[in-house]
Amino acid sequence: MFAVTGATGQLGQQVIARLVENVPPEQIVAIVRDPAKAASLLPAGVIIRQAAYDEPAQLSAALQGVTRLLLISSSEIGQRVAQHGNVISAAATAGVGFLIYTSLLHADGSTIGLAGEHRATEALIAQSGLPHAILRNGWYLENYLAGAGPALQHGAMIGSGGEGRISAATRDDYAEAAARLLSNPPAAGSVLELAGDEAFTEAEFAAALAAAAGKPVHYMPLDEAAHAGALQGAGLPPPVAAMIANSSAAVAGGALFDDSRTLSQVLGRPTASWRTVVTTAFAA
Repeated sequence: MFAVTGATGQLGQQVIARLVENVPPEQIVAIVRDPAKAASLLPAGVIIRQAAYDEPAQLSAALQGVTRLLLISSSEIGQRVAQHGNVISAAATAGVGFLIYTSLLHADGSTIGLAGEHRATEALIAQSGLPHAILRNGWYLENYLAGAGPALQHGAMIGSGGEGRISAATRDDYAEAAARLLSNPPAAGSVLELAGDEAFTEAEFAAALAAAAGKPVHYMPLDEAAHAGALQGAGLPPPVAAMIANSSAAVAGGALFDDSRTLSQVLGRPTASWRTVVTTAFAA
């Protein structure tokens, strides 16, 4: 029995869509906050169980009979360690045989502020004694496409990454890898650094965006503080603006670069080309 937490999230939905390609839906448990919402988002036949990350009793019930669990990191920054700890404890109590966690690329030494909660979660998993694997995912290409509208509107893409290279991959590539590893787990204790085969700088992404859209988009480098200020001025809440600017600044030091090609090895094929993804997004 396979289970996926956060199953109605963007990554969770895609993991389950990939998982049902090789696993009967009645062997898949989708753990969600809102079962009514989940019914219309997930494949027919998938078992839906209600449990929130901050509800230990719900989690214990939802994990009964589960042998392999994918713990997708919570989206509630600042609460993740406690929430993940609840899932890990419930998994241990329920006798889950293997746990896989979606962490952050090079989380053990990353300068990205978000890495702290991932490091703490990885430590909790190690302390639990559960057989496990850590999937340290790089950035999603979709994160950059989400900023295409404002960049095209203003003719500029701001960033703090300088010449740092970003080994981003599509959400679907990460989802397929997670589904593959859930159905055929790696050795217990494995830590996999997962990233796209092709890296790019923020300036190169801006140029590709301009070429695909047929409109000028210039890269505007800013320091971290100015970047955060500009994002706040565009209407983002200060904590979100600070998080984005911090992550961008960490790019300059190589925080989101990886050339191991571990993700493509798991997939058995090259990862999606970032240039093709940009071009296809505009063609659609």
